[in-house]
Amino acid sequence: MGELTQTATVTQQETVVQPYIRFDPEYTRTIPGIVKIACIVLNLIGFICIEFSYFSYRPQGSFFNTIAMLGFWFSGIMLVFYLFHVCEKFHKIPWLKIELYFCAAWTLLYMIAASVAAATSIGAFQAAAFFGYCAMVGYGVDAFLKFQAVRAGEIAQGSRTVHVQQQQTVSTLTA
Repeated sequence: MGELTQTATVTQQETVVQPYIRFDPEYTRTIPGIVKIACIVLNLIGFICIEFSYFSYRPQGSFFNTIAMLGFWFSGIMLVFYLFHVCEKFHKIPWLKIELYFCAAWTLLYMIAASVAAATSIGAFQAAAFFGYCAMVGYGVDAFLKFQAVRAGEIAQGSRTVHVQQQQTVSTLTA
């Protein structure tokens, strides 16, 4: 006398990676690769501006240089990981989330460090502040790109496809 409808949703996820380490310079031609290289260069230039100043020992300079060098090394190591497909080999590690959190934190820390450096009357610190603000924008763009990739369910390297299949069953009940 009545109908019973059952719907089943089957989701299949397929991850395709090549699990061997190899050098591939193609990453440097992608937008995330260009942004990462720009951040590395801006970190280094800001660090050099402070270091070659006579007042590099001041706390403002030390704070800026700490932020710049931690950003330089993290971004540099991640660049090497992408160039040699280490992220693809270890695709189970949530690289995009790690980078998203780092880039978001570094955007905030660079805003603080560059503002502190810009508040001084030392020309080298003000020059470093300019590069710090540029690095802040770079890390902000990188964080936005990582956020979009995480939300889309992507992995750092390789490809992931998701297949969703719905199946409906209609049964007639008789009494």
